[in-house]
Amino acid sequence: MKYYSTNGQVPPATLKEAVLKGLADDNGLYMPEQIPLLSGEFFASLRSKTLQEAALGVATALFGDDVAPAALRDMVYGALNFDIPLVRVADNLYSLELFHGPTMAFKDVGARFLARMMQHLTRNENSETNVLVATSGDTGSAVANGFLGVEGITVTVLYPKGLVSKIQESQFTTLGQNICAIEVEGTFDDCQRLVKQAFLDVELSARRRLTSANSINLARFIPQAFYYFWGWAQLPQGCEAVVCVPSGNFGNLMAGLMAKRMGLPIKHFVAANNANDIFLCYLQTAKFSPRPSIATIANAMDVGNPSNFARIMDLYGGDHAKVTADISGYRYSDAQIREIVKCTFDETGYMLDPHGACACEALRERLKHDEKATGIFLETAHPAKFKETMDSILGVDIAIPPKLQAFMGGQKQVVGMSSRYEDFKDFLLSS
Repeated sequence: MKYYSTNGQVPPATLKEAVLKGLADDNGLYMPEQIPLLSGEFFASLRSKTLQEAALGVATALFGDDVAPAALRDMVYGALNFDIPLVRVADNLYSLELFHGPTMAFKDVGARFLARMMQHLTRNENSETNVLVATSGDTGSAVANGFLGVEGITVTVLYPKGLVSKIQESQFTTLGQNICAIEVEGTFDDCQRLVKQAFLDVELSARRRLTSANSINLARFIPQAFYYFWGWAQLPQGCEAVVCVPSGNFGNLMAGLMAKRMGLPIKHFVAANNANDIFLCYLQTAKFSPRPSIATIANAMDVGNPSNFARIMDLYGGDHAKVTADISGYRYSDAQIREIVKCTFDETGYMLDPHGACACEALRERLKHDEKATGIFLETAHPAKFKETMDSILGVDIAIPPKLQAFMGGQKQVVGMSSRYEDFKDFLLSS
């Protein structure tokens, strides 16, 4: 398989080139030249498979031409060593719980697969690979823990000072070893800008091998397609599935759209937005107008210029009508998110995190127009990762799971930095 840039100004790349570059030299995002269509036999047997078996079938269709079967199996089974249950919340309304991995967030799936893929691709090399990742919360912890202790790879996590939860912060600032955390005076968009500028810096790239673990890296976002197949497989047979995705940088939604192109019978997608409603505005106006991000209690969705919008445009050939036929959107303020969390808990006993709350309510809205459909929303992080917010909404003292408690006792190790690119470049060259 070859991978082309969404900007179309550079030659197609191999899997290794695309994964290790992260971002194409023309500032585009890599896309596979073909999206394989899975067979009817695959879908007929999907409900009888385990999560790992289902994911391996999808991975083989996507990467099987470039990765040996035994190596690919090790990647999939090593990355997905936890459950992803589909939980009924109400009639025709299900939560796909993606927070049962080691850092209790959905990004464990893509980050753990990427770490194994990158280790495989660099296994015979002596040079060091520098992974740069910008995070608004969960990406940093998932990537840092996925790559922790991997020889030949160092990880630099950039995050906006004061704009991630304490538990999220502790998951990537207390690890040490090959993980470095940079606390940036700015927003997530500033962190993402610094990473992208570093990739395009010819002088820096000549002296350091740089790659990304954000969803701009195709080996981070593509594996997220696995759990769409698994969620569908857990539905009662005969259901028409509508899937709602809490949306920030849009790698998660893009993975779902790829799953649909591979034949997964998802009837419609819903993009749930918080106050950072750039994609919703596009759906309504056909104009994409990035703007500075706004801090909200659903912080992983606080993205003002979502990178994967370029991939969505590429997938649909820039055709707004085709995009809106497959995707609708809704937005929710912090006050609305709080109300959704409280009402859902009071009525059903199900505890939503702020991101899942956006997705759950957006799905409810969509199902009013499609009462025969069955809805799945992605619950992307454990509520305890937002303990202060959740405690204030529900008036309870949420217990912190042992997986999260293990991170809380470590010592914070960070490098403070401005949002100036020159400062970041100097740090990379001197470290």
